[in-house]
Amino acid sequence: MTAVRFQRYAMFLAGFDYKIEYKSTTKHCNADGLSRLPLQQKEREEMEVDSSEVFHATQFQPLPVTSKAVARKTRRDPILTRVYESIVKGWSARVGGDKPYYERRNKLTVHQGCILWGIRVVIPNKLQDRVLEELHDGHLGVVKMKALARSYVSWPNISGQLEELAKACSGCQHNQKMPTKAPFHAWEWATTPWQRIHIDYASPFQNSKSLVVVDAHSKWPEVVPVNSTTSSSTIDVLRDLFARFGIPEQIVSDNGAQFVSEEFQAFVRSNGIRHITSAPYHLATNGLAERAVQTSKQALRSMHQSSNPVKEKLAKFLIAYRNTPHSTTGVSPTQLLLGRPLHTRLDLVKPNLNPKMVNQQHQQSIRAANKKGRQCRKLEVGDSVMSRDYRGDLKWRSGLIVKKTGPLMYEVQVAPGIICLRRIDQLKPTAVEPDTVEVSQPKVVSLPPAPIQQSAPPDVVGIVPENSVADQPEMVSVPSPVATDPPEVTPVSPTVRERRNPQRVRRAPQRLDL
Repeated sequence: MTAVRFQRYAMFLAGFDYKIEYKSTTKHCNADGLSRLPLQQKEREEMEVDSSEVFHATQFQPLPVTSKAVARKTRRDPILTRVYESIVKGWSARVGGDKPYYERRNKLTVHQGCILWGIRVVIPNKLQDRVLEELHDGHLGVVKMKALARSYVSWPNISGQLEELAKACSGCQHNQKMPTKAPFHAWEWATTPWQRIHIDYASPFQNSKSLVVVDAHSKWPEVVPVNSTTSSSTIDVLRDLFARFGIPEQIVSDNGAQFVSEEFQAFVRSNGIRHITSAPYHLATNGLAERAVQTSKQALRSMHQSSNPVKEKLAKFLIAYRNTPHSTTGVSPTQLLLGRPLHTRLDLVKPNLNPKMVNQQHQQSIRAANKKGRQCRKLEVGDSVMSRDYRGDLKWRSGLIVKKTGPLMYEVQVAPGIICLRRIDQLKPTAVEPDTVEVSQPKVVSLPPAPIQQSAPPDVVGIVPENSVADQPEMVSVPSPVATDPPEVTPVSPTVRERRNPQRVRRAPQRLDL
């Protein structure tokens, strides 16, 4: 239907000779001109402003309030007019608006048409705004404005108006001081260890950065040196701590980028942890972690004379801090978190009951063996024994006991310069002379104790220091070649670790000769 109309209109226009011209949109009429034909209106032209008038308006300053203006406005003010007459003629009647002045009637006077309260001039209502602007002209603040007003002027509720004026001034509000600090509010007490932890990054100190974690219940500190402060590094450190102490219920931190990132938020949500952030630029909210950062830095700074590495200094600080009673709880952090104190070098000054208990247990085992009809074997230094051999083809090897290291542990010399550590179950008394060149006890070179290996096989041979335990691996002492020039000097044989497995026997291959 619409296409037919356009075609009919095109055929109609084809009978005319016309030219297309541009017409501004503002001159177009409404499409529905029969019902809403717009009126011809002219656009409102901007009013021309004389520049001289603008100059005079900007240079205009209100004149100060004078005593003559105050006297003139006082006569026109209905309340002050009655007060003026009452002061001059006496207070015979009192109206509601005169109450503030009636209470001070003994202190009010009249001078040159102005009402005075002591040395202060009572300002009429019409001039109060101008006086307030004059008092606020120096932006002195509420207290100083009140002090200034008490020296010159007065009217009812002047203090309240000065306070409202200071609150409405944008300049005073943007540059005012911090408000009074709120009363101290402590965090809720964490009833169980590792329930809530406070974390924070210590700023780079002595070329190292570290993540500080403090348990809110026990005040147990963890200072972990890190190479990076990203969210991934933070998550790795926290995951390691969670595997050691468990997953906390709450984590308190500041608004650092690594703590508010989406990666960290996903980590705490996946572990069911409630993440609490402190107010920006308000360090006291996370004060437990901030205090731990300052304490650790102060301790490391006090160790500046020591040439030890930072990690060693940090370890000394942590073990001392964790074992010391805390000023808030009165108990050491290790006692609240682990339920026991940490063993330190200071414990060596206390009498030790371990040797007594070991001897008591040994006597009990002897009595138990006697009750069952077993004879407890006893070996002494210098006895010839057959020692169990785990290295060669021989099952037993003759030897000589050179030292008793424990109730059931002995050092046996099985060859010149070779000493084995054996338990009594691995020894048998014998009359066979040992295959040793020197019958006397050989010299043993003391070495630092090797790390204890719980899964070490029993076929390890070696030299064991006096304070060793039965679980430590055994060492072998191999004498070094003796120099021939001074034959009378024999060097101390160094100790080396012997092969744990037997030496491989290589056989010639058997070939099929055809």
